Amino acid sequence: MKETFTALFEAVRQASRELVVLDEAAINAVLLDLADAIPAAAPAILDANRRDLERMDPANPMYDRLLLNDNRLETIAGDIRNVAALASPLDLVLEQRRLPNGLELKKVSVPIGVIGIIYEARPNVTFDVFTLCLKSGNATILKGGSDACESNAAIAGCIRSVLGRNGLNPDTLCLLPSEREAAGYMLNAVGSIDMIIPRGSQQLIDFVRQNAKVPVIETGAGIVHTYIDATADVSMAADIVFNAKTRRPSVCNALDTLLVHADRLDDLPSVVGPLAEKMVIIYADETTYEKLLGSYPETLLERAAPEHFGTEFLSLKLSVKTVHSLEEALEHIARHSSRHSEAIITEDPVAKASFLKQVDAAAVYANTSTAFTDGAQFGLGAEIGISTQKLHARGPMGLRELTSYKWIIEGNGQTRPV
Repeated sequence: MKETFTALFEAVRQASRELVVLDEAAINAVLLDLADAIPAAAPAILDANRRDLERMDPANPMYDRLLLNDNRLETIAGDIRNVAALASPLDLVLEQRRLPNGLELKKVSVPIGVIGIIYEARPNVTFDVFTLCLKSGNATILKGGSDACESNAAIAGCIRSVLGRNGLNPDTLCLLPSEREAAGYMLNAVGSIDMIIPRGSQQLIDFVRQNAKVPVIETGAGIVHTYIDATADVSMAADIVFNAKTRRPSVCNALDTLLVHADRLDDLPSVVGPLAEKMVIIYADETTYEKLLGSYPETLLERAAPEHFGTEFLSLKLSVKTVHSLEEALEHIARHSSRHSEAIITEDPVAKASFLKQVDAAAVYANTSTAFTDGAQFGLGAEIGISTQKLHARGPMGLRELTSYKWIIEGNGQTRPV
C-alpha cells in the first residue's frame, strides 16, 4: 500500500515540475475551459452529489456544505473565471538590488510546489483548491471525506479531463481515496508534498497538526464573537447580528457568541428578535435570559452552560452574554476566540480603535458583519482556506499565499574572497 501512495505522490511531483514552464496564458486557458466544461459535467456531478446527500441527515449542519445544485455550480464557474482574470502571483520581483561587488540580486515569487488539502464535506473545495493551485503554479493532492466521496470523484474526473485535452499532465490533480489511512500517508510524505492545509472541523485540524511531518498551515475553527458596545446603533446591530448568524450558519465566519454591554440590555430584544424568524436557539447567561424571557420565544430560549461559550456551533444556535465594559468583552474574546473573525458595533471612536488594536484575530471588524471573511469578498478570487496562525499566511488565503520565493543571483565571474 505504501508503494502505491509513493508512486501517486511522485507522479504529482513530476507534474508540478512540468507546471513551472507554463506561461500565464496557458494556465488561464485551462481555467476558462474548466469553467465552460461545468455545465456539461453538471448532470454527472449533481447525480453523484445526490448519492452523497442521501447518506446524510438533512438536519446535520454539514448537509448545506455538502449540497451542490445548478446555482452553486454556476457560481463556482464564475469564481473560476474570476481567478483566471486575476494577475498571476508568479515571477514577481519582490526585491532587487546590486551589491558593491557587482552581483545582481532578485527575490522572485515562485510556486510552493505540491500542496495537499485534507477536507471534509465540501465538494466545492475540490474546484476552489484546484483553481487557486493551478493559477499559482502548484500541483494538488486532495483527500476529501467519505461524506462527499462521490461528488469529489465526479469533480476530479471533470478537472482531469480538462487538463488532458489542454495538453497538461492529468496528475496535476490527484484525488486520494476517502479512507482515513490515505491522510496518514499524506502527513508523512516528506519530500513529496511541500505543504498541507486541513479544512474542516477542529478535530480534523488537531489531528493533522499533531500527526503531520509535512509543514502545515492551520485553517482553524471559527469561534466568532460580536460585541455590542454601549454606544452601538440598535438598528445597525440588529441587521449585523441577523446577517452574521443566519446568512450561512454552517460556515466558519458565522457568529457564535454575542456580547452585550449592560447599558444596552433594554435594546437586546430588538437586536435578537429577528433571529426568531430563522428559529435560532439562544443560550443566554442569567442576565440576558431574564431580559429576553417573555420577548423571545421560550421554545428557542435556554440558559447557557459554560460550554456554550467557546463553541463553534455551525448551526442556528447562538450564545449571548452580558459584559460591563469593553475590557470585559476583550477578556472574554481573548479567552474563547479561535482567532478567526471578531467584531465590535460601536459609535465610540476610542472603543473602536481599542478593539481593532487589541483583538488578536485574522480578521477584526468594526460596524459590519463577520460574514465578509472570505477570499472572494476580500478580492482574492476563491480562497483555499482561512489561516488562523501567524506564520506564512493569516486570514483568507488566495494566490499570493500559495507562493514562496527564491533568490536569483547573476554575476560576471565574481568569486568570494577567502
